[in-house]
Amino acid sequence: MILILTLGVFVLTATPIVQGQRDTRAYCQLYDPTNRNRVHGRLTLHQQYNTPLVQITGRIYGLRPGLHGFHVHERGTFGRNCSNAGQHFNPFNQNHAGPSDAPRRHVGDLGNIYANNWGVANLAIYDHYIRMQETRQLSIIGRGIMVRADPADLGRGGNDESLKTGNAGARLACCQIKTY
Repeated sequence: MILILTLGVFVLTATPIVQGQRDTRAYCQLYDPTNRNRVHGRLTLHQQYNTPLVQITGRIYGLRPGLHGFHVHERGTFGRNCSNAGQHFNPFNQNHAGPSDAPRRHVGDLGNIYANNWGVANLAIYDHYIRMQETRQLSIIGRGIMVRADPADLGRGGNDESLKTGNAGARLACCQIKTY
């Protein structure tokens, strides 16, 4: 509803603000809990109001050149070298798969990121399946992001571990998704 008031020659317009009508922005400060490989970086997440698209941008340093699994995990707690983050975020009980396999994938399956010859990964991920503006049960806010040592096989590895984790190897770095 728009309210228009006429006062002489002035026209004032006011648009009512409905609670929750704003973009959601968050960040995630990656760190290596073991300090062995020194993987670190900062990610920015953005979901425009009333759209399903979540954008993840950022830069990660200290990686071995090549592909690395990249996933949202159940919890944003990281004791025991990121193991307390639990499994991939999977509220619909699906098998591990690639980003283009939605809705038949874990919500947290974001595929692989690529680190260049200097060990730097420049991210620009756009995903229509993860959410920041839903109920707590479906939102990734407060959950963890994990960078893995090896490439995720996207559930195509032919074994049980592939369907669970994508055979992506050790957890190199983790962070909690926090709103600004």
